[in-house]
Order: sequence, then C-alpha cells, then structure tokens
Amino acid sequence: MKSYTFCGLAILIGLLISCSEPLKRDAELVNHIDSPAGENSSLPNLFSNGDKTLMSWVEKKGDTLVSLRYAELKDGEWQTPHEILQGTDWFVNWADFPMIVENQGNLLSHVLKKSSAGTYSYDVKLNVLPKGSINWATNLALHTDGTQTEHGFVTAVPCKAGSFFVTWLDGRNTLEKEDGSRGAMTLRAAIVSEKGEVSKDTLLDNRSCDCCQTTAAITTNGPVVIYRDRSEEEIRDISIVRQVEGKWTAPKVIHSDNWQINGCPVNGPKVASLGNNLAVAWFTAAGDQPKVNLVFSNDGGEHFDPPIQVDEADAIGRVDIVLLDADTAIVSWMESKDSKAQLKAVKIARTGKKSEAIRVTQMDGSRNSGFPQMELVGDKVYFAWTDFTKDVSKIKTAYVSVVQF
Repeated sequence: MKSYTFCGLAILIGLLISCSEPLKRDAELVNHIDSPAGENSSLPNLFSNGDKTLMSWVEKKGDTLVSLRYAELKDGEWQTPHEILQGTDWFVNWADFPMIVENQGNLLSHVLKKSSAGTYSYDVKLNVLPKGSINWATNLALHTDGTQTEHGFVTAVPCKAGSFFVTWLDGRNTLEKEDGSRGAMTLRAAIVSEKGEVSKDTLLDNRSCDCCQTTAAITTNGPVVIYRDRSEEEIRDISIVRQVEGKWTAPKVIHSDNWQINGCPVNGPKVASLGNNLAVAWFTAAGDQPKVNLVFSNDGGEHFDPPIQVDEADAIGRVDIVLLDADTAIVSWMESKDSKAQLKAVKIARTGKKSEAIRVTQMDGSRNSGFPQMELVGDKVYFAWTDFTKDVSKIKTAYVSVVQF
C-alpha cells in the first residue's frame, strides 16, 4: 500500500513537472513591453509596413464618450499616444474595430458612426492625416448610399501613390422591403486618396457573410480580398476575389470546408503576402470540428495548396498571420483551455512542418477579449490583445523573436 501511494505521488509530481515545463519555456520566450493604452482600452489594431509600426485602439471615458487613439513603435518602445478624435455616437463592437494604416507618410483610420437609433445602423467614417499635416481630417464618408444599415468590417492596405485600397461589408441591400424580405450583405471596395477622396467604388460580391472580418493584400498582379462568403444553402466558406489586369474576378472558394451554418460565426480570415505569394489562415467548424486552417499560394491567389491544420485542439479562431518568406508563415489563434483561453502562435512551412506552438498569453475567452493582433517587425513578432480582468479592460503588448519559433 505504501509503495502504491509513493508511485502515485511520483506520477503526479512527474505530470506537474511536465505540464509546467512548456509554460516556463513560453514565459521565457514572450517579452512583455509597456503598452501605451490606458485603462478601459480595447480593440487594438496593429499595422507595420517595414518603415513604420503603429497601433490604434479605443478608450472609453465615462458612459458614452469614446476616444480613438494611436501610438508608434520605435526602437522596441511605444511612443507617446495621440488622439485622433472622440465621439459619443459610435458603434463600438468587439469584432468590428477601428484600424490605422500608413503609406508614404500619409495616415488613414476609421470609426463606425451611428446613422440612426437602430442597433445595427451605422456608417464607416474615415479620418486622414496627409504627410506634413498637423490636424486630422475626420468623419469623411467612405460610402454614399445613405441607407440606415450596417457598414463595417473594414480592411485598408497601402497601394499606389500614397493612397489606400479599402474593402468593407456593406448592408445597403438589407433594408426591409414591402413584403418583409431583406437583401443580403455585400462586399465592396474602393480607392481612398491621402486626402480622403473616394474613387472606384466597386461591388465585389452581392452576397457575403454578415459580420466576419474582411482581409486584403496587394499582390504583384493587383489587390485581392479574402472573406467569408455565403451561399444560398448557407455554406459559409472562405472566398477570394482578385483584380487582374484592372478587372475583378468572380468570387471563388479557396477551399471547400462546406461549413453550413445559419448564423454568422463572427470569425474572419487573415492574409499575408510577399509579391504573388499568399498565405491565408481561417477558422472553420465544419462537421462540428472546430479548427484553424492555413493555405499557401504562389500565383497571387489563383490557386491554393491543400490546407494545413494549424491548431492542436479546442480552437476558437480569431486568427492572424505573417509571412517570413514565400514558404513560411507564423499563425496566431485562440483556443479554449480550462474555462479560459490561450493566445498561441506557431511557425508553419509550406511542407506542413510545424514548430512547437508558443503560448503568448492566457486570456478571457469571451467577446471581451476581442481579436488579438500580430505583426512582423524586423526580426520580432509583436502581439497586442485586450486583457479583461475583474471587469476592467486594458491592452497589453509583447513580442517573440523570430528565431525562437
């Protein structure tokens, strides 16, 4: 009996040691840095183009006032934050968050502004700070349909001559008709100049998923947009549209998960690009099997390799991705763990070879934690997320050296 008890205790100690070793390893690899955001901050958005690294976020001030702020990363430290604008009539949502992007010294950001008392009735309003300017031009219209419907899930990326390629979900067709029916959410795109002038407003898909994030990249061939589509049979797989020789292709599913779901999963894809090399990560729960997938393309998204499963188990999604080279990506995602959630990241080669996943942080698994962000800056991968503890939210940031993956 004594020997049995001793063996049982030895096994328990061994398990505890084996479980603690990965946590110790992760703690040594993840370098936390002081965040520029204050209390009641949330919805971080990271942007980096090699020359400049920025983070935007929102901070609540009292019950109704919200501020959109941003800061620049220099020499591994966040600089003094700046405020873009404040508002009391914004739509502030855990999944549909403001962004910031830079191109040749020009800055572009956006907020969602309520257009009526309806819950999902808001417009995308742009803010621009042209190079050399001191003051932001704010509350500029991205779309001019004038409908009191949902507009959001914006992606903006730098394009030619200091301007920006912008894509978004547009609900102008969802107004209720006389017979009680409604049209579908649509996907649109446009070019926005450094002064906020909108041109080439184009319908890309007349039926998309209602509230999954969009993602976009500029390839050698031209811009591509990747998003969650929606068929008449409620199949909500990930599709791509590409601009080739000035014309947009028809939507094409990048891989047939055949995820049939009657409601939006609020879990969009993410793309990274180097020339015509693309890598796309996304969440699916087809067949009641939640997982995160990754695909590569070397021809600008015309064709994709078979998917590689990224996660180990219990995926929640909320993915992000960076490309180290044409055949190597780092993917981040959230997965559930003991009533909480973990933000993880892993390096994956096009061959399917994976590094040991790094646990970046433990976090709240609810909507309060939003969508963690990841960006490649030199030889480091930076992360930003919303820490929600004891009903208080605050953005935290950290990095992991690329060589540690």
